Amino acid sequence: MLLALTPLPAIAQDQPLSASDWLSGSVRGPVRESSAWRPGDTRPPVRKTPRPSPVATSGEVGAVSVTRLDHGNPDATGILSPRRAGLPVDLWAGSDPATVAGMVLETPARLQSMQGLLTRILTAQLAVADGPSDGARGQLFLARADRLLDMGAVDQAQGLLLAAGPGEPEIFRRLFDIALLEGDESRACAIMDGTPGIAPSFAARIFCLAQTGDWSAAAISLHGAEMLDLVHDREAQLLTYFLDDAYVDHGEALAPPENLSPLEFRISEAIGQPLPTTPLPVAFAQSDLRLNSGFKARLEAAERLARAGALSPGRLRRIYGEQPPAASGGVWDRAAALAELDAAIAAGDHDAALLRCFQVFRQADMADILASMIAADLPEPAPEDMGDAAETARLLRQWQGLSDAPLPAPPADLTAQIPPAPAARKGEALLTAMADIDAAIEGDMARAAKGIAMLIALGLPEDASRARRQIILLDRIGAER
Repeated sequence: MLLALTPLPAIAQDQPLSASDWLSGSVRGPVRESSAWRPGDTRPPVRKTPRPSPVATSGEVGAVSVTRLDHGNPDATGILSPRRAGLPVDLWAGSDPATVAGMVLETPARLQSMQGLLTRILTAQLAVADGPSDGARGQLFLARADRLLDMGAVDQAQGLLLAAGPGEPEIFRRLFDIALLEGDESRACAIMDGTPGIAPSFAARIFCLAQTGDWSAAAISLHGAEMLDLVHDREAQLLTYFLDDAYVDHGEALAPPENLSPLEFRISEAIGQPLPTTPLPVAFAQSDLRLNSGFKARLEAAERLARAGALSPGRLRRIYGEQPPAASGGVWDRAAALAELDAAIAAGDHDAALLRCFQVFRQADMADILASMIAADLPEPAPEDMGDAAETARLLRQWQGLSDAPLPAPPADLTAQIPPAPAARKGEALLTAMADIDAAIEGDMARAAKGIAMLIALGLPEDASRARRQIILLDRIGAER
């Protein structure tokens, strides 16, 4: 049994092509001649000897030869058509995918308008030319998936990964981690068991053996893995606590590692030592959205994901209304204020409730989130109505582009007509423009104007208008990220 479960040699344990270090520890892929993953490989590695030796020299699994079926370049995979995404199909034409991959991981998106645009870019099915070498194939795809995960957009990342198929080790590793983040251990292990040619880490195998009820095999495997130094000390300690009921009442709290993987996070929860998600990457907040989480944890996780653009306004509003607030202060005040405003809107007399709700959300730097939830339900104030409630309603509707009222005068730098640079490489120009627009949050309006002009030059006038409007209203609405 132990030999059948022996994991991969150290060659497969290189750092993955990912900006998210917390994804590094859950699953490892099969051994190849080169440890780097090369999506799109169509031929197995060449053997250096004509036949294997008849005598094994160790208990390790030998090199696995893998032939990938021709599914095309995974970099072109997407879950939105170019038309639905509102993007040109040749957005990446002329660009080196490796260069674009680096830009994707670094492009900021703090304005709501830019969060939405970036999500469309990351999930769109766009044509991609091969880079200077076949080894670059798939690099942009993984960067897109990792950027979605960095934003906390777990559902979109999962859809993108599934669209490419789970047959590649790096794709499968991310799908496994996503299943763990969502608390669906059974599905995570089913993915592992049902994906031919994928070899997970030893820790993940032991975990799944226990999940399927084979505790004896899991314990034997852990003992053998420790003897052969096939699991890290931290993993071994967690798995020991997980498999042995004697540690339940032990009382010793295990210190979390510096970079916590989803597998370690889920095992910590299983042994009765759940970890808070607040200091962890935002994708971990998805775990607190489960119905078995406390209401306060669900609210805080939902707010955090909404700030990152990973949770829809409608879903956030529904979560706020799931239960009456249990206390006061912080997230409870926002839930209570929104409930009061919803009731007031339904009754047709919302002025006082709107002012209170706006103040509560603005103090938490969430006025833009409030606008995205309720602006469409606020009637347009009459032009002659200049009261505080009317001004607030008008402001929230303007943020969402729902008001015909004129915007406040923009900063002079934002109105400067700056001719855009030539955009032969549209995708790179677009990502650069988004970074320029983001500079408005630090007050660099001249750079933001340059980015807006480039969006217009690239055929994205609606995105440019949305960004310009939100920049003009930033100070008034109090939305800083």
